[in-house]
Amino acid sequence: MSDNYLTVIPTDPHWQPTRAAADRAEAALSALLPDADARRGLEATWHDTVEVVHCGANLTAIRCPHCGADSDDWWGEAVQERYDEGFSTLRVTVPCCGAETSLNELTYDWPMGFASFRIAALYPNRGWLTEEELASVAAAVGHPLRQILAHF
Repeated sequence: MSDNYLTVIPTDPHWQPTRAAADRAEAALSALLPDADARRGLEATWHDTVEVVHCGANLTAIRCPHCGADSDDWWGEAVQERYDEGFSTLRVTVPCCGAETSLNELTYDWPMGFASFRIAALYPNRGWLTEEELASVAAAVGHPLRQILAHF
């Protein structure tokens, strides 16, 4: 059986909201889900360290934000190195053009990212949030958010 998630994460991987702000954001996201089944799988989660928030089978490409080169060949190793270090940094020098960037700033097709806080809806029974919907959840939590649709 496969699982689908709609997840929102802060654009800053290290940022975490207060419990009250997370509750407001969870309620805002819940109101955007189509039915009780979708709301049943909604959960806010805090992590002690940054974690990869992957889009699963939806991922088609990872590209350098500076030159557009494919980053698939070195990305996994870079993530593993940062993981081994407890994700104390996400900074990398990309081998394609030598630019310094963050793993969080790479261009992921489909979107994914890194976070120490997330709100996820398992089986959300809907697709992407609109810009306005995402902005309303971001306003509730008090920080800009990025969304990820994952299929595992």
